[in-house]
Amino acid sequence: MTDLKVSLLGHTLKNPIIPASGTFGFGYEFAEWYDINCLGSISLKGTTLSERYGNPLPRVAECSSGMLNAIGLQNKGVDKVISEEIEKLKAVYSDKVIANVGGHSEEEYISVCEKFDGCDKVFAIELNISCPNVKGGGMAFGVDPTVASNLVAKIKKRVKKPIMVKLSPNVTSISEMAKAVEGAGADAISLINTLVGMRIDIATAKPILATGSGGYSGKGVFPVALKMIYDVKKAVSIPVVGMGGVSSAKDAVEMMMAGATAVMVGTQNLINPYACKEIIETLPAVLNKIKTEKISDIIGRAQ
Repeated sequence: MTDLKVSLLGHTLKNPIIPASGTFGFGYEFAEWYDINCLGSISLKGTTLSERYGNPLPRVAECSSGMLNAIGLQNKGVDKVISEEIEKLKAVYSDKVIANVGGHSEEEYISVCEKFDGCDKVFAIELNISCPNVKGGGMAFGVDPTVASNLVAKIKKRVKKPIMVKLSPNVTSISEMAKAVEGAGADAISLINTLVGMRIDIATAKPILATGSGGYSGKGVFPVALKMIYDVKKAVSIPVVGMGGVSSAKDAVEMMMAGATAVMVGTQNLINPYACKEIIETLPAVLNKIKTEKISDIIGRAQ
């Protein structure tokens, strides 16, 4: 029988498939479609200290091989996320989850992380230092190795739970960013976040998104993500969680062979709400084709 279990940051996942932050809400919404207990874990919607409406509309645009978004971390604020959203999730999902944290300042990141540090449903905290859609924060921390490492070091002094840093592909060297946050104490790295992109309405000759540009995700970014995961895994010794354009079990296996311990599925959830479930169900067949019984055996095989 195929063994899909993997170990991530001291926590055993029943399989390596995790819905990516921002594409699965707070999880309980998808319980209307299927039993979400089949998931390895869930990366919750990006959370800030105070409630955020997000960016003005329109903030989504379709592309031929993916989509652009400029949502802007819309959420109720960390206190309500813990007291309301996570409580709703507990009723339909029994395993622990990953909290995703965004912010405009070091103090905000630290405060939100400290609150999630006390939440028993959360086993790890994913720092979103790579969001291209938030002015004054997000990617401002994710493009400078010194700024990113300083933030990670300060959070590690105040928080006990494992810290996973989500990296931006919009940098000169993502491997250097990875080494910088590892040196500051990061326990894991997730990548890639969205690429910066734009669409123009030819009738008005203006950008479709109200913010002008946004984050490009979907199938079109998969080869870029795969190469960056491969390079980062060569550069660091801590676990890597891969994402970027994953839409099938074969994609997930490729990412794990490149070096990912687990795989997050993003945009595909918006196209097909059953995406993660279907990927999990078809993983054994893909592994059988390559004569592998334990999925953990393929991690880094391409290295």
